[in-house]
Amino acid sequence: MHRVAVVVADRSAVLDVAIPAQVFGTARALEKAAGELWGPRLYDVIVCAERPGTTVSGPGGLELFQVTAPYTLEDARTADTIIVPGGDNVSHPSAELVALLREAHARGVRIASICGGALVLAAAGLLDGKIAATHWTSAEALGERFPDVQVDANVLFADCGNVLTSAGAATGFDLCMHMVRNDFGSAVAAEVARHIVLPPLRDGGQAQFIVHPEPGPDCGSLEPTMRWIRDHLAEPITLADMASYATVSPRTLNRKFREQTGTTPLQWLLRQRIQHAQELLETTTIPIEEIAQHCGFGTAINMRQHFTRQVRTSPIGYRRAFQSIGRSSSA
Repeated sequence: MHRVAVVVADRSAVLDVAIPAQVFGTARALEKAAGELWGPRLYDVIVCAERPGTTVSGPGGLELFQVTAPYTLEDARTADTIIVPGGDNVSHPSAELVALLREAHARGVRIASICGGALVLAAAGLLDGKIAATHWTSAEALGERFPDVQVDANVLFADCGNVLTSAGAATGFDLCMHMVRNDFGSAVAAEVARHIVLPPLRDGGQAQFIVHPEPGPDCGSLEPTMRWIRDHLAEPITLADMASYATVSPRTLNRKFREQTGTTPLQWLLRQRIQHAQELLETTTIPIEEIAQHCGFGTAINMRQHFTRQVRTSPIGYRRAFQSIGRSSSA
């Protein structure tokens, strides 16, 4: 079982603390996903307070309540993943927290931050030479204070292997779901998302600045069009087809997709095809040639090219890795 520790320093942001507890706690509670038995507990989730009576804050420095957590920083040393929330005191992390992160990183523990928590990781030296995400309002300060960090203010999250960072608080959902998907596959991640009632997973490279215009005759939701696309993945779909279903011009559809998803319609379509292929590879024994047809790639060769470019492994390698995870979890 994979242990996740959320470390709570004084004045940590309440949402940054709650998101990983919710995501990994939901995964922990799942017994079945996509028709496969994955075991009653995928994760063991602990919340570790830096000291008794740690204060958790809200927007604008609002002190909301005090945390009496059953675990301490010492307990976080037993974790496989440590998550550092943002908050009002991230610019000056304690020596104990910095030492914990450095020691855990040296042991190969996966360490992630949400929002301003990237400043804590940077103070521990874990982001030197790495690409890092943080809230766009903190990006300049992070880069100026830690010039060896390659700050990217335009992404939702950055995955550098065993060190991960996310942007604003809500992107903590994206980062945590990304980790669940990496740990146990797309089928489990999709089941977690359904339980939490989250929208489809967003890629880390998606832009932070997503416009949410007021509803109007030219600013409708793309959800019906997205649902139609997902229902017709096995078919050839062009930009013109999507625009026709949405009853807008291709140019308008491109603009709406960028505003509401941060990417283009064709890029979004490709990601849906790949995610569907991942789920089929994880949960079925359907031959890869048939999966390619189910997902709209046409041929196994075409699917392998796109799949390997996006997932960084072949469909065969992916199936072997995640089906072995499913077997070990159900043992």
